[in-house]
Amino acid sequence: MEKFRPRKPEKEVISMRIPADVLEEVDRKAAGVDISRNEFINQCIAFALAHMEDGE
Repeated sequence: MEKFRPRKPEKEVISMRIPADVLEEVDRKAAGVDISRNEFINQCIAFALAHMEDGE
């Protein structure tokens, strides 16, 4: 049986500007599914990247 080895995924700290109304919606949606703003934004970005058409 493989041993459990906890790992911290590599992440970069960034700064971004976002319109206040968009941030409010992000916060509402994240709270609605009980996850952090950071995790919600990460999942949104991952989803968008996975569903982009090639060449874009």
